[in-house]
Amino acid sequence: MTPRIAKFGIGQVVKHRIYPFRGIIFDVDPVFSNTEEWWRSIPAEVRPSKDQPFYHLYAENADSQYIAYVSEQNLLPDESGEPVRHPRISETFERTADGRYRFRSGAMAS
Repeated sequence: MTPRIAKFGIGQVVKHRIYPFRGIIFDVDPVFSNTEEWWRSIPAEVRPSKDQPFYHLYAENADSQYIAYVSEQNLLPDESGEPVRHPRISETFERTADGRYRFRSGAMAS
């Protein structure tokens, strides 16, 4: 597999192309880096290719906040300007006056 250049960056707010959730990117894998079991648990008709960037998100939907691992093909920029509610965000990021997120001084993504 040849890694591709990531389309999205750390601190960017994105939304899922199919499912109703959004989140902030806190880490990027140049290619799939999760378990084979996790990958095979995705229904075959929507299972993404492994040879693309995968993103770790502080994610939220209408009911909860969680950590998500999502392929690049399934993400779109979130242009809503709405803040993301995930409780871990404040440990890692600060929100700027223009609504963007940047790493807090001394913060490391986990």
